[in-house]
Amino acid sequence: MTLYLVRHGHAGTRGRFEGPDIDRPLSDKGHHQAEAVAADLRGARVEQVMSSRAVRCQQTVGPVARERGLDVEVHPALTEGTSAPATATLLLQLAADDVDAVLSSHGDVIPAALAALRADGVAVDDHWALPKGTYYVLDVDDGEITGARFVDPRP
Repeated sequence: MTLYLVRHGHAGTRGRFEGPDIDRPLSDKGHHQAEAVAADLRGARVEQVMSSRAVRCQQTVGPVARERGLDVEVHPALTEGTSAPATATLLLQLAADDVDAVLSSHGDVIPAALAALRADGVAVDDHWALPKGTYYVLDVDDGEITGARFVDPRP
């Protein structure tokens, strides 16, 4: 069983978008990154697709969901500014429930959740950065997250 924790794709500059930041969409570059994630996960088993409520996050995993006939489910534990324990709890619950899932979130949420997992003894592949459009593969064995590996599918 596997979880895929994806950082949303490129969405342009926050300050240049007119409107609430939650509504800021992917740029053309971000759409290419989203397609790269979908292509990279094409052979993977995915039963559920979840996202922050930010449009850019939903659009990042949209191609994965469409290819499988799934909806993108919004979850508050993936929203920017969410506490690490809330996100880690969601990941641990999905692992315990034996659900293969793709989750899209933000550059503050993902590293904090990985740090929380590391503190619980999970082997996390240390990577110096988490560029937009990249992800971590969380390996699950017997309902427990056992490791996290960084993947960069960007073209």
